[in-house]
Formats: sequence, C-alpha cells, structure tokens
Amino acid sequence: MSNFWHWTVITVVVLHLVAYLWLLFSTAKIKTEKQDDNTTGHVWDEDLTELDHPMPRWWLWLFVITIIFAGIYLYLYPGLGNYKGSKEWTSINRFEANYAAVSDARDKSFAGFINKPIDALIQDDQAMMIGQRIFANHCAQCHASDAQGNVGFPNLTDDDWNWGGEHSDIVTSITNGRMGVMPAFAPALGEDGTKQVAAYVRSMSGIEHDATLAAEGEAKFGMFCAACHGVDGKGQHLFGAPNLTDDIWLYGSDAIIETALYEGLSGNMPSQQGILDENRIKLVAAYVYSLSNK
Repeated sequence: MSNFWHWTVITVVVLHLVAYLWLLFSTAKIKTEKQDDNTTGHVWDEDLTELDHPMPRWWLWLFVITIIFAGIYLYLYPGLGNYKGSKEWTSINRFEANYAAVSDARDKSFAGFINKPIDALIQDDQAMMIGQRIFANHCAQCHASDAQGNVGFPNLTDDDWNWGGEHSDIVTSITNGRMGVMPAFAPALGEDGTKQVAAYVRSMSGIEHDATLAAEGEAKFGMFCAACHGVDGKGQHLFGAPNLTDDIWLYGSDAIIETALYEGLSGNMPSQQGILDENRIKLVAAYVYSLSNK
C-alpha cells in the first residue's frame, strides 16, 4: 500500500471515530438540573405534546466504551493503513499456526497404521475410512463417488490399469500425475487405413467387425500401434497404453476407436503433490488399491 493510501485510510478511520463521539455527545442532552417542563414545545390536538428526554447514561457510555474498544483494537491489530499493530497479527500467520496444529494431530493419528505393509493397511478399517474421505474430497469429482469413473475418467474398481495397478504405481500416479497421449494417425493411415486398423482392434476384443478390413489392418497395427499397445494389443504400463483386448473403453465405447485413430486423444491426471502430503497420498492410494483387490 502506498503512503497516500496509508494516510488516507488512517485519516478516514480516525475521523469516523471522532465523528461518532461528537454525534453522541451533541445529541445526548444530558441534564444536570431537574426541570418541570420537559417538552419540545410541539403540541398537536391541543393536548398532545412531544417529550424530550435525554439518553440514558448507561446507553450513552456503552457506545463510548465501544469506541474506546475500537481504538484499542486498532492499536493491537492491523486496521490503520500499513500499520501492522503491536501484536503484528496476520491471517496467514494464524492460518499457518492452525495448519501446523492440524498437521501434527493428523500425523499422530496416522502413526498407528501409516507404516503398515499394503496388505495389512487395506485390512485396517480406520485407514480405509480416512482414505475414502480423502478420495471423496479430492478424487470423486472426476472418478465419481463410487470410483467407477465416467467417459474419459477410468474406473478404479476393476483390474484394468493403464499405468499399473500396484500400490506403488497408484502412489506415483497420484503424486506426479499422468499425461496420456494418443497421437493422431490420420496423415499416416488415411481414412481407409483407419477403418482397417479399427476393425482389427475390434477383432482383438471380440467385438463385431468386418473380417476383411481386420485382416488388412493387422499389418498396419503392427507398424503404427504395436510400439505402445504391444504386438498382442494388451497395452504397456510404461506408456500408459491401454489393453485393447478386454472390451473396456475409457472413452465410452468401441465407437470411439476410429475417432481416436484419426484425430488422436489426450488425457491428464493432475499431480496432487502440492495438495496432499505423503501420508495422505499413501492412504488414498491404499483405498483405491483396495477397490480392485477385495
């Protein structure tokens, strides 16, 4: 804040406090002597008059106390431009202190199970309850509350894993995020080649397909697709390439195959490293692992 605004804020605040005091005492009309007639001089209907009683002293001094309190508060805490207050209180310091206290309490609650091996951890009801709550707060927006995903977001309850389904693989996915890219093959395959390879992919999953096109697409699959998906089409965790033989389709159905080949696809699992600490990542990964290893 510049000096101009610093002094502007101070001036406005102080003038307000002074104005409140002046308004109180200028309208208080506190009497020092008893008077017989306490009317304003206004008369209606010959006998209806308006009284002019002073404010009750307790009510007046209550307002004075609030103004004094405001002055003390502005001395102790920020409120006058750049002045930090004698206590130098800030909301970020308060947040950090509270967060540190919460983190310490959380770490103590994790101490009893966080170092367990994964097979024992998924049998710990308390650990799984905490993992489920972390999942609900940070993962359910994409993967759904039941973890069965949606179009473009994988189902976490089956055994189909693009990047590996071991606990350590899931921890890595949550920590670092994943970037899946299916390049467009339109320039290389053309429209006819795309239909041929799509037919061959359908044949690997046992889906209805054109056998003639599939036979023509097998060689092209080996040339353009096998490097990532493997010669047998069962995918490779190293590249995040999905298994094409199990009839499980991340983007909804086998109808997307030709589009994926022609235009390409991309997906991003954001890193949670800056949001979740190591212990919470381990717990939510254990919860996800438990969903497909019951």
